[in-house]
Amino acid sequence: MSTQPVPEAAAPVDRSASVPQGEARRILALTSLGVFIVFLDTTIVNVAFDTISHSFDAGIARLVWVLNGYTLVFAAFLIPAGQLADTYGPKRLFQIGLVGFALSSALCGLAPGLGVLIAARAAQGVFGAVIVPASLALLLPAFPRERRATAISTWGAMAAVATAIGPTLGALLVEYITWRWVFLVNVPICLLTAAWGARLLTETRNIRSRGFPDPLGVAMSAAAPALLSFAVIYGPRLGWGDPRVLAAAVAGVVLIPALIRRSRHASRPALDLSLFRIRNFQASNIATLIFSVAFFAVLLSSLLFLQNVWHYSVLKSALAVSPSALVTALVAPSAGRLAERFGYRVVFVTGALFYATGAAVLALRTGSSPHWAAHWLPTLVLNGIGVGLALSTLNSAAAKALPPERFGVGIAINNSFRQLGALLGVSLFVAVLGTPASDTILGGYHRVWWVLSTVPVISAVAYLATHRESAATG
Repeated sequence: MSTQPVPEAAAPVDRSASVPQGEARRILALTSLGVFIVFLDTTIVNVAFDTISHSFDAGIARLVWVLNGYTLVFAAFLIPAGQLADTYGPKRLFQIGLVGFALSSALCGLAPGLGVLIAARAAQGVFGAVIVPASLALLLPAFPRERRATAISTWGAMAAVATAIGPTLGALLVEYITWRWVFLVNVPICLLTAAWGARLLTETRNIRSRGFPDPLGVAMSAAAPALLSFAVIYGPRLGWGDPRVLAAAVAGVVLIPALIRRSRHASRPALDLSLFRIRNFQASNIATLIFSVAFFAVLLSSLLFLQNVWHYSVLKSALAVSPSALVTALVAPSAGRLAERFGYRVVFVTGALFYATGAAVLALRTGSSPHWAAHWLPTLVLNGIGVGLALSTLNSAAAKALPPERFGVGIAINNSFRQLGALLGVSLFVAVLGTPASDTILGGYHRVWWVLSTVPVISAVAYLATHRESAATG
């Protein structure tokens, strides 16, 4: 089975040897800030849900699109955006993404009605998908190979920390200012980051226009994950037999082989199939998908448990889970160095087992009466260490397996698997918890955490079975 390669525009320019260490660190800070904003918006809006509902007097059926519109569009456009970054240059795409994200965030914050807010959230998803692969495609060439794992760990840590602290920051803004600042806070940060990038960044390779990637393939690569995500999100709510859910699931599944077939024969395919023949890249994607199921499900279940069982306020529950993000921020920058020294498999499996233990401790020790310091804080430390080691290591391993000229689309694919894991995690939580009565709700959450404690173990087994330790790329 042969795969027609994408015609290369030019050999990549390796700037790592010529980039001063101080400049490389500034590029790391800049690109990490960009990805922080994007992943912050995957969770910061969650705590504003009820307030927005009252502001627009909107029902749950319409309001849910404020949350899911961003997630669906972001997941759908990651791969096309990565292809565009590799084709037209990551600096250009990074700057476009930042300015577009600022404008769409402003529109969200100033939205006069729910329809405008939902449309603006979808636009945020598009520009967020542009920022992520472009940011890492800018970062990697600035560091020599022996330092890339550490740089990627820091970059990945910013994404994990942003996801974890989103509810806390959102709760503070809603409590003390207004829900509109959940969106408006992005505007000055994005514009300042774009201004900094205009001065600091240069394109990392010589670019000769290769033309736009296959338009039909781009549409198919966006539609397939969007349809599958719709089915995963709405299956538990509408019922798996609902015609809309079935149609979305079938269409999404059918589009995948159609996209593969299209990519084999297009002169400029939207999806570079040769990447999926890289064993360690496959391994990282599989492990990212499985581990993300547990990560996002534990985060959501923790927030809801604190509110529904311990009866914490939205702000108090968000603050109660925030130490996990701080631990992740401390641990993650070291994950790359540890992986280079002891091997990616050792570090990832260690992180996965820490996270599995944290979920199991939640099930074993958490009762109906609040005991945050004694029963909850230890799990936050375990989970923070687990995320810092596991997700950062997977980011590094995926990037290491990629050829330099495919950094953008490769990292986009890896993040698509992460987003799909998030959607599956939310659905798994809803399915396992069910609709328990007040006298059985504690047992329902224990059941959820026992199930989720097995998921990181499965990801560790899958990674051990598929990843090969090697000093060579791929």
